[in-house]
Amino acid sequence: MFETYNKVQRAVLETTLDIIIRKELQATSMALIAKESRVSTGNIYHYFQSKEDIVNELYKAIVTFNGEYVRAGLSQGGTIREKFELGWQRVVDLGKQYPQGFQFIEQYSFSPYIYDDVKKEVYVGGWCGPMNQLYEEAIQQKLFIALDPGMMVQMHYGSFVYILKAHLQGVIELTPEHVNEVIQTCWKGVQLADTPVMG
Repeated sequence: MFETYNKVQRAVLETTLDIIIRKELQATSMALIAKESRVSTGNIYHYFQSKEDIVNELYKAIVTFNGEYVRAGLSQGGTIREKFELGWQRVVDLGKQYPQGFQFIEQYSFSPYIYDDVKKEVYVGGWCGPMNQLYEEAIQQKLFIALDPGMMVQMHYGSFVYILKAHLQGVIELTPEHVNEVIQTCWKGVQLADTPVMG
């Protein structure tokens, strides 16, 4: 998830993510980050001005990684339906394969700790924009009902967030069949009546 960073930055970001998930943001100090990452405080300050900068860089890195991962699914499909299915499958895969990143984004996406300019910057580079465009295309092709595409994407994302949380907490087992059922239910929930099955 942090492959584009140098060794020191990667150690700091990975350690910070781990500490935040285990202990919460308020309990994450620079001293603890330095101790657990085995990077001196001076070296940390060479790359990051503050804990806030580390957390914002962490947010950026995770959202950028997630965006690239989901967009890869969106670009693989030939039809709108295939892109829809592959895109949401990748969202679920991310939550299962990178649970700490998923939990961090869910917990801190709307936090005042994340700078507004960072939120705006990564929203464009993330996967929501391309997914919104896919939904807009589905509306234009009369596959989906005419609702705001961004609202529909967030509505569906909320469904996936809750099933992923239940899976990560051991409440449900999220099998490939379950994931497919949820994806199909999301499609049917916004499908325009009398739309052909193909898309």
